[in-house]
Amino acid sequence: MIKPMDELITSLKKASQDLFGVDVEPELSRPDEKFGDYATNVALQLGKKLGKTPREIAEALAGEIQKTGLVAKVGVAGPGFINFTLTDENLAKAAFSATDLPESLSGQEILVEFGDPNPFKEMHIGHLYSYIVGDAIASLLQANGADVKRLSYHGDVGLHVAKAIWALQKAKVNTDDRENIGAYYAEGAKAYEQDEQAKKEIEDINEHIYAKDDPRINELHKEGCRLSFERFDKILDLLSISNDKRYLESETIAAGQKLVEKNVGSVFKQSQGAIIFEGEKIGLHTRVFITSQGLPTYETKDLGLTELKNKDYPQASRSIIITANEQSEYFKVMLAALAEIDAALAKKTTHLSHGFLSLTSGKMNSRSGNVYVAMELLLEVKAAVHEQYPESQVRKEVTFAAVKYAFLKHRLGSDIVVDIKESIGLEGNSGPYLQYAFARAKGILNKANFQGRALEIKGEFDENERSLARKISEYPEVVAKATAELMPHHICTYLYELAQAFNSFYENNRVIGNDREAARLKLVEAYAGVLKHGLALLNIAAPEQV
Repeated sequence: MIKPMDELITSLKKASQDLFGVDVEPELSRPDEKFGDYATNVALQLGKKLGKTPREIAEALAGEIQKTGLVAKVGVAGPGFINFTLTDENLAKAAFSATDLPESLSGQEILVEFGDPNPFKEMHIGHLYSYIVGDAIASLLQANGADVKRLSYHGDVGLHVAKAIWALQKAKVNTDDRENIGAYYAEGAKAYEQDEQAKKEIEDINEHIYAKDDPRINELHKEGCRLSFERFDKILDLLSISNDKRYLESETIAAGQKLVEKNVGSVFKQSQGAIIFEGEKIGLHTRVFITSQGLPTYETKDLGLTELKNKDYPQASRSIIITANEQSEYFKVMLAALAEIDAALAKKTTHLSHGFLSLTSGKMNSRSGNVYVAMELLLEVKAAVHEQYPESQVRKEVTFAAVKYAFLKHRLGSDIVVDIKESIGLEGNSGPYLQYAFARAKGILNKANFQGRALEIKGEFDENERSLARKISEYPEVVAKATAELMPHHICTYLYELAQAFNSFYENNRVIGNDREAARLKLVEAYAGVLKHGLALLNIAAPEQV
């Protein structure tokens, strides 16, 4: 179905060509409701090009658009802004088809890497944040027609692994007893800091991990990874988050090292036995890619990861990587080096960073070393939900709505503080509040036995009906903006505003038993449909009762 907004843009293009012989790409914005449904500054854009006053151009364009039947009213404001008020028929069309999104990314394969907890460690709330926001971004891209591959990358080599394996060797327990592999890492980390002999043994283990020359260490490494990913998968299954492919750091070493060594002299240079990239030449930091001991750094491994992804998904049009913001400067250097090696591959790679996450209780992710484990947060929210809603049949759905929405409602990149009590409330900007709003709307429809009745708007919307229909009709534009900017918080903000708009409507306008019942029920249905669709983009369930 062609949307009224698209029809309006097409009509403006045609009018500009017919009247002035010029091609334009008009942009529509949403003015204050009292001025209309859409506005454009296209006349101001054409003023200099045509040698006419923008207002003169605006009045001519307005006259042509008035003839199309799309709008009930066209007005010219200020120096040449044009405001459009859709006919009620076209506004109804826009509202009742709001969830029919254009598949603007159809045919594109897009890679989204997110989450990335390291085996042998616990998944903490920073990883949880990355998983939830990455999943939402992937869903936005899918909603616009993209074939999205959800990927993750995990550090299975390095001192943290050696510390865990050292502790596993000392423990002398059966594999079946190793339910919490992260506890072994914590034990090894403590020994590394406090015991010189343990430190030497751990560093020796680290060399064997890279060399893969010790069968016992290889076995513990393999088993530790298996146990870690089983633990991670339990959390992801609870969150209903899928993963198409996992990459391990150990798999990237050879590809990355080969790429760096191949480009020494052109992209990289030798310096005191190491291989470096001189970032200063482009306003960044100089970073080591191969150490003087011949070991690859994170930068080299990420170059290898980029190459592996490109090999596995050669048709991908874009690769998006989501990490914590402390890695931002590091990624700038890595991508700058990649741009000199393969400009096309670097161009399609985007790094997004999320901020630091803490709770009002003072618990936080791992920036300070005070790790707050992901499962601990989920259990804490679950307990709070069970205490507040002991009779609810959908406490599981409410728990995950509370967590996901509490993360997603903030602009990506900013530090956030989560208040558990606020996140589970049925008042204010929370996931459970929006679930309640949906359940309330479904209750109205069920009471009236209204199930998708065909309906044409006859006559006019009243003022309150029109205001709600206008808000519902904004949904595709909000999704488009959230997708273009890769910012899921736009969906959260809109859904909360939509729920408030409906509350205002419902408090002042009787639905069932009113002579406008059919039209108002159709609006309630459209409202509920958008709420459910928007929550689904955030991977939040919409139960019919909360």
